[in-house]
Amino acid sequence: MMDWTDRHCRLFHRQITRHSWLYTEMVTTGALLHGDVARHLDYSDEEHPVALQLGGSDPADLAASAKLGQQWGYDEINLNCGCPSERVQKGAFGACLMAEPQLVADCVKAMRDVVDIDVTVKHRIGIDAIDSYDFVRDFVGTVAQAGCTTFIVHARNAILQGLSPKENREVPPLRYERAYQLKRDFPALEIIINGGIKTLADIDLHLAHVDGVMLGREAYHNPFLMAAFDARYYQDPATAKTRGQVIEAMLPYIRAQLAAGGPRLNSITRHMLGLMTGLPGARAFRRQLSDSKKLAQGDVGLLVEALSLMPVSC
Repeated sequence: MMDWTDRHCRLFHRQITRHSWLYTEMVTTGALLHGDVARHLDYSDEEHPVALQLGGSDPADLAASAKLGQQWGYDEINLNCGCPSERVQKGAFGACLMAEPQLVADCVKAMRDVVDIDVTVKHRIGIDAIDSYDFVRDFVGTVAQAGCTTFIVHARNAILQGLSPKENREVPPLRYERAYQLKRDFPALEIIINGGIKTLADIDLHLAHVDGVMLGREAYHNPFLMAAFDARYYQDPATAKTRGQVIEAMLPYIRAQLAAGGPRLNSITRHMLGLMTGLPGARAFRRQLSDSKKLAQGDVGLLVEALSLMPVSC
């Protein structure tokens, strides 16, 4: 989700669900240790609970980055061992790390030694042609020995050569049973499933077998799906907002960001294009929210105008 789940996206999602955990886009250790820390780690207090997802393979660098994450107030540090992109592979991290479970364990231990918050791992069920449950079972078992108790399992193999990141989300078959088996084999661990999950019925089905569900692209493209989460999974119906109320809740934040000389308006509104997905008028809403002239002018009123185009109250 690099370049997708930035702080503006997460703040928007927080207006829809109060209790669901939010994850940052992957931030590399190099970006934190040699770049602009505030640009990568700054966020709004409303985002909690929020996890910092790190990309890296050097235990010392990951430890230093995790420590920064805790200092900035993040609630969890997540190590990405699932991204298959060639750019990530050149940095020797992401999904290719699954071939080195002891190194991943060393990375987890180094981070746990310097932070008090949870250190979790996101990974695939295999890499390339390795199509054996034993592979992911042994990976989880090795990393768990370093003290990791939460594993987020994208239930597809990662093909490191020959497929684009997009194709890696679609071509390798989903094998949810592998994640279910991990929970049976490691009942004391928290197993969270990820990959191709799009409906509340899907989520309910998976929760009969594992401890949690992570949504990625569906949460981005159809964000109002999350409006049901607080009542359905956290027993808190009081936080529910309509789509219109979500837009109204975003307006003060957007105005404050623009007044502080922050991002351009479209850097925030681009994350909101899917808010009306599935409703009559959704296309007109997206078109209005993409008005280049008003976006360039920083005209926050285009959000209200886009909402007014919806033919029914939402």
